[in-house]
Amino acid sequence: MTLKSKPYEEVQVLLVEDSPDDAELTMRSLSSLKLENEFVWVKDGVEAMDFLMGEGKYSSRNKSNKPKLILLDLKLPKLSGIEVLERIKNDEQLRTIPVVAITSSQEDSDLEACYDLGVNSFVTKPIDYKDFIEATQKVSLYWLLVNKTT
Repeated sequence: MTLKSKPYEEVQVLLVEDSPDDAELTMRSLSSLKLENEFVWVKDGVEAMDFLMGEGKYSSRNKSNKPKLILLDLKLPKLSGIEVLERIKNDEQLRTIPVVAITSSQEDSDLEACYDLGVNSFVTKPIDYKDFIEATQKVSLYWLLVNKTT
C-alpha cells in the first residue's frame, strides 16, 4: 500500500510495526475510515524514536508537531516496543501522546510492563482478518475522534 506523500508535520498516526503484512492491514483499516488523518509507518524502534525526536532521516521534521496517536507493536527489531514506550513516557515532550500497544503477545508480563510504563491501551492482535480490521478501526476512532488531547 502506498501512503500519501505529505509533510511529516501533518502526521496524526505513527504506526510502529515490523511486519509488512500487519502494517498493510492496519493502513488499510485506517484508510477505510476516511478520517483525513495522515499516518507514517516505521519498521523498528530506532526509526520510531528518530521520527519522534526529529533525528536521522527525520532531522528536517519539526518535532513539536507530534502525532495524535502511536500504534506500537511490542516485538520490534533494534529497540523493542517496550523500550520505545519507556522512552516516550519518560520524555517531557512526548509523554502526553497516546500510545496503544497492538501486539500478538499474550504474555501477562508484557501487559503488566506496558501498563507500568504508562501505555494508554493494550490490544492483542486478532488472528482473523475481519476481526483485525475491526479492532484497529475501533481503537483509532476512539483515540482520534473521541479522546481529547492537549
